[in-house]
Amino acid sequence: MSVFSERKIDCHNHIFDPLRFPYQPDSPYQPSGQEIATADQFLQLLEAYGVSHALLVGPNSAYGENHNRALLDAIQRSGGRFKGMAVVDQQCSLAQLQDLKAQGIVGVTFNVAFYGVEHFRRSSALLDRLAQLDLIAQFQVEGHQLLPLADMFVDSGARLLVDHCGRPDLEAGLQYPGFQSVLALADSGRAWIKVSGFDKFSTQAFPYADTQAHVRAIQQAYGEDRLIWGSDWPFLRARQRMDYGLMLKLAEQQFTEPLLREKYFWKNAEELIGFG
Repeated sequence: MSVFSERKIDCHNHIFDPLRFPYQPDSPYQPSGQEIATADQFLQLLEAYGVSHALLVGPNSAYGENHNRALLDAIQRSGGRFKGMAVVDQQCSLAQLQDLKAQGIVGVTFNVAFYGVEHFRRSSALLDRLAQLDLIAQFQVEGHQLLPLADMFVDSGARLLVDHCGRPDLEAGLQYPGFQSVLALADSGRAWIKVSGFDKFSTQAFPYADTQAHVRAIQQAYGEDRLIWGSDWPFLRARQRMDYGLMLKLAEQQFTEPLLREKYFWKNAEELIGFG
């Protein structure tokens, strides 16, 4: 079976629709041009590549904390095909999280790479509320950023989802503490990881050959039942030209066994997120 006809859930992508949902004026980065990504455009893209469902990730660029209108609108208009990860502040209440959950939100993002470690050091209360509602704590770190936060995430009891392989420092090798802390999260039994976002940490062009050893280490640590696929469309701040189809072909090269790809593309995300 072709990778283009296999059942798939895209678990990392963003909606940027400044005409219908204006950006926050104080946003440090405002996507434009080919980075504009409306819900209608995304639905058409999914049809073209045979992707049935998607987990939309609320972006920190353009919209920031507590501005999830574009995200919620896309979920509402998707006919059940989309669920979302919201961006909230640390004071987001249990009632507010319950309201977001009722609108198709399955978790909250902790973008440490964007806001820095200090912004999230006191997130225990928010993580506790996520655990109470069985919502997911999704986080994006790079380099050594997970080290001071790992115990807080693990102790929370919430389900965990790591973005983009933990964005490792490839030049530091496999044994450096930052990457080892990403691998160690698998021991919690509540962690999944997105094998995605290679343009954000590879030092090479497609097919990102320098990431292969780290992908193998992730697969060994997490096992085939905790790996998740995401395209990272619309490839915000990409360092080179990127294409949705090439991201699918890369997954085919990384995971050559069709049964493993079935888990990577569909079954693992369905279990974690709850698509029917």
